[in-house]
Amino acid sequence: MSKNKAKQVQSVRGMHDILPEDQKYWRYIQKKIEALIEYYGFERFSTPILEQAELFTRSVGETTDIIAKEIYTLKTKGGDVLALRPEGTAPTVRAYLENGMHVKPHPVKLYYLDSMFRHDEPQAGRYRQFHQLGLETIGDGSEAVDAELIFLANKLLESIGLDNYNVQINSIGDQNCRPAYIKALRDYFRNRSKNLCANCKVRLKENVLRILDCKEEGCKEAAKEAPQMVDFLDEHCRLHFKHVLEFLDEAKVPYILNPYLARGLDYYTRTVFEFVPDENASSQSTLIAGGRYDRLIEQLGGSKTPAAGWAMGVERIILAMKEKQVHVPDSGPKPKVFLVQLGEAPKRKALPLFESFRKAGIDAKSSLGRDSIKSQLRIAHRLGVRFALIFGQKEALDSTIILREMDTGVQETILLDRIVDEVKKRLKDKPIAGPLPAMAEEDALAKH
Repeated sequence: MSKNKAKQVQSVRGMHDILPEDQKYWRYIQKKIEALIEYYGFERFSTPILEQAELFTRSVGETTDIIAKEIYTLKTKGGDVLALRPEGTAPTVRAYLENGMHVKPHPVKLYYLDSMFRHDEPQAGRYRQFHQLGLETIGDGSEAVDAELIFLANKLLESIGLDNYNVQINSIGDQNCRPAYIKALRDYFRNRSKNLCANCKVRLKENVLRILDCKEEGCKEAAKEAPQMVDFLDEHCRLHFKHVLEFLDEAKVPYILNPYLARGLDYYTRTVFEFVPDENASSQSTLIAGGRYDRLIEQLGGSKTPAAGWAMGVERIILAMKEKQVHVPDSGPKPKVFLVQLGEAPKRKALPLFESFRKAGIDAKSSLGRDSIKSQLRIAHRLGVRFALIFGQKEALDSTIILREMDTGVQETILLDRIVDEVKKRLKDKPIAGPLPAMAEEDALAKH
């Protein structure tokens, strides 16, 4: 190896490339999203990657892992402290208030499909730059909204081919009944603090609900007999939760009551839920999570407005699809024509000809850099095109082109200015044949 060889630059740790062979998953998922989510009245929008850091400390919570450990911040030359958005709900609320959406007919139903950033420990399905689909319904506090969001999440997973996930659901009450639960929870864990991890010993003082989210074995064991929020719900929260479950029963959405589900963000109230794998799923990652956040808009300067939503990790969805071997069809139009060009003059004229096919709505392919007719016809065969158009030096001079039927090898010379109409006519008159068998292809090559 040469001593002067430049060092190869690598991607930033935790960031990943989305390669061409994975793009079909993204297109497939996006089509499913548009077909389902937009049918239910959600409109797509986007927020900037950078927000004021204060937006997240005020909404997500200063003692959450996102703010304490994972948020990317930077200070501008003007002294502003900005953050790469780690989640999408707070920016949605900021945009709702800033753009006067409060005067629109309610509920306002929005969805986004954007990049998020967290300085998390990279692992399978977990990146420092990742993509989330988020749904937010603003301005309706009814139980039907919670149920609709969960119903849509369930339907979306089913449509993508992931039927091995269940929704876990709980109610964490509101500002009226939760304080009594927080006190009971703190008293319970205080007597078991020696079994808690270092992080949860801090959470015991600052945000005891976060202990219920901890994945450390000692903390999970300590939480097994912890008080349950359902026992502390007041009448309003209890009825709200009961009606949500009744809606789900009516819609035949299976769910599991998880009395210790709390979620990791401070803005949640009442209903919280997560879509988690069942025992048949190879991946153990949560795919969709969300809940109600009735106080967040007020916290960020608006009037009291109920809201609810959820977010889905797209990379995790794709990983789960691959593990389950979900069939994803190759997206994009199938070419009907392959343009074979031989020599400099045909290459120069090939691009305008190619554009003529595009304008006519005929999908075509070519390989302008190749000179061998044999190699180009082999590509045409692999693509399964109906016609190969052979454009050589003689044809360029005569303003003609050779049209070859790929299934028979029969070919004829046609005037160049008539070729688009002729191909269009033949495509309409006869169904597209499959690719040539190997022997037929060899015979066709020999005929030219």
